[in-house]
Amino acid sequence: MSGCSRLLIAVATACRLSAWAAPQVPYAIVATGQTKCYDNRGEIQPPKPGQPFYGQDAQFPGCRASYTLSADGLTVGDNVTGLTWQRSPDTDGDGKVTWRDKVTFAQAQALPAKLNATRFAGFNDWRLPSIKELYSLFDASGVDPSSPSRDGEAAGLRPFLDTNFFRFAYGDLAAGERIIDSQYASSTKYVGKGPRGVEKVFGVNFADGRIKGYDLFMPGGGEKTFFVLCVRGNPSYGKNDFHENGDGTITDRATGLMWAKTDSGRGLNWREALAWVQEQNARKYLGYDDWRLPNIKELQSIVDYSRSPDTTGSPAIAPLFMCTAITNEVGQLDWPYYWSSTTHVGLRGGWAAM
Repeated sequence: MSGCSRLLIAVATACRLSAWAAPQVPYAIVATGQTKCYDNRGEIQPPKPGQPFYGQDAQFPGCRASYTLSADGLTVGDNVTGLTWQRSPDTDGDGKVTWRDKVTFAQAQALPAKLNATRFAGFNDWRLPSIKELYSLFDASGVDPSSPSRDGEAAGLRPFLDTNFFRFAYGDLAAGERIIDSQYASSTKYVGKGPRGVEKVFGVNFADGRIKGYDLFMPGGGEKTFFVLCVRGNPSYGKNDFHENGDGTITDRATGLMWAKTDSGRGLNWREALAWVQEQNARKYLGYDDWRLPNIKELQSIVDYSRSPDTTGSPAIAPLFMCTAITNEVGQLDWPYYWSSTTHVGLRGGWAAM
């Protein structure tokens, strides 16, 4: 961990509402659910201001997730985002979630129309979720299998999805899958080009807790398949409304978050990144003293999935932000990774910052 270097963008103006109150913004960021703190070696007691590793996700609880299960058991309402979800990815209607419920991306795109034609759960405005809508369900209290293998077991694991409300299944080893094969499709395609030149779509793996761009066609032939949860309501969710304040800050009126316009300008390890934010608060950076390292959902909220180095010659973020350019390992112009305050826990005790 200490040797890994990334840049950072600081965020201010946290969601300062109680655990049950939904913020009055169209793109409310749901807290990650993280409750533990870590240093370079493992779990630690929450650091105090001024101490190393202060400023982690768990120390800023934010707007905690709040769900309501419908009376018919078919849908889950998100009281923070205003979105309503299918409760289960059970596409074959047998009452269970298995590998047989997975569909290709083309089939996933057609699924909302089928639900709307039958007025599933009494509604006819279902859609395939964007990657930002889908990631709103991410729960960082999950446990990653760490070393995914077809010989793995689900015992001791915890999905990155609230299974008190949503139906979930790990990959089926008997069907030739891996434990981590629980990828959910979004409607968001990758606009860049992968190494194989194959079209990609973004999805969330609620088994290992990662967003990834998935090839629609597998190297050995055949199409990639996914679980699907359709969504309805709040059509503004995931759409930014940036306003440049003229003082080095940018406010996203959709989320209520204020961001620094520029990043740290140099690579830092995670401990250094957390300390850098404390240093900025001590000197009232840009006139504010409540900056923090954003959690992973906050950081993902400013990604612009319509942009990429391949297609727009820019990082995947609104051009209002000034991102430090780097030269990558093959000598090309590129842009760096950015730290979040969120950690990712593995089954065997390992962890990493995201």
